[in-house]
Amino acid sequence: MAKQRMNDFRELKCEFLGKTVILGILFFIICCQLIARPKKNLHSVKNAVDAEHPFANSTVVGINGFLRVDGAQLVNQQGKPVALHGVSYGWHNFWPRFYNPSTVKWLKENWHVSIVRAAIGVEPKGGYIDNPQGALQAAEAIIKGAIDNGIYVIVDWHSHNINLDSAKQFFTYIAKKYHSFPNIIYEVFNEPDYESWPEVKQYAEQIIEVIREYDPQNVILVGCPRWDQMINLPAQDPITGYSNLMYTLHYYAATHKGELRERASKAIAKGLPVFISESAGMEASGDGKIDYRQWHKWIKWADKRKISWIIWSISDKDETCSMLKKSANSMGGWSQNDLKASGIHTKILLKKY
Repeated sequence: MAKQRMNDFRELKCEFLGKTVILGILFFIICCQLIARPKKNLHSVKNAVDAEHPFANSTVVGINGFLRVDGAQLVNQQGKPVALHGVSYGWHNFWPRFYNPSTVKWLKENWHVSIVRAAIGVEPKGGYIDNPQGALQAAEAIIKGAIDNGIYVIVDWHSHNINLDSAKQFFTYIAKKYHSFPNIIYEVFNEPDYESWPEVKQYAEQIIEVIREYDPQNVILVGCPRWDQMINLPAQDPITGYSNLMYTLHYYAATHKGELRERASKAIAKGLPVFISESAGMEASGDGKIDYRQWHKWIKWADKRKISWIIWSISDKDETCSMLKKSANSMGGWSQNDLKASGIHTKILLKKY
C-alpha cells in the first residue's frame, strides 16, 4: 500500500512538473509577444508620421530641416552652410496649367531641384487682387508638391509695386497654415522697381511682423530697389530686430555682368545674407540670346560663396526665358523635345548637384 502511494505521488509529481514546464513555456511565449508588440506599434507610428510629414525621412528637407541665417550664410539645422538650387514657376495667373504637385515631383526626380518657387502674381488679371482664392489654390498646389517630395518652396509675392493690405492678407494665411513645415521660405516682394529702399524697408518690416506672428523661424526673403539690383542699399541699412532674413539678388546674365557681381560681393562682405531668387542666362527682358559664358560665371560665383539660386521660368511663353515648349505636358514628364534651350541648360546645371 505504501509502495502504491509512493508510485501515485511520483506520478502526480511528474504530472505537476510537466504542467509547470508547459506553463513556463507558454508564459515565455506570451512575454516575448508582449515585448515584441510595442516595437511593432512604434514602427507603425513612425511610418504614420513619415507618411504625414515626408520631411521626416532622408529627403533634402529631412536632412537639412528648418533653415536659418548665420551671419551672411544660409545654414541647415546642424549649422552647416547650405545652398539650394532650383527653378521658378512663371506667373501663376498666366501659366496655371503647370501649378500642380505632379510637376514639382517631376522637377525633383528628373531635374534634381532642391527648391521650387511659386510666383504668385498680384496685379495683372487673374492675380491675387483680382482672384485671391485662385492665387491661394495655385500657391498651395506647389506647397503641397514640395512637402510631399521633401524639398523647399519659396512662396513669392510676385509684384513690382507695394500692395500692403493684400500682402498682409496673403502672408497671414500662408504663415498661419504652414508655419510648422520647414519647407517654407517667404519672399515678400519680388522686384521693387522705382520704390526707394526706405519705402521697401518699411513695407517689408510690416509684412515680416505679420509672418512672425505665426511663424517665428522660417526664412524670409526681402527684395531691393531696381528689380533686385541695388543690393548695396540694404547692406548699408539692413532691417533689424528679426532673425532669419535674407535679401534677394536677381540677374539675367546677358545684361548683368561683372559690375553687379562686384556690387553683390561688397554687400556680402559687409555681412548681408544674399539669395538669388530669380536668374537666367538671357537679357533682362527675358528674351534675346543666351550668354552662356556670363551665365557660367554667375553660377561659379554663387557656388564659391554657397549662395542659393533659382532659374526663371517653368512656362511656355514665346520668349527665351520660358523653359518649355507648347508641347510640354501640364503634369510633367517632359522629354528633351519639350524643352527650349534655356530649359535644356537649366536641367544640365541642376543635375550637377
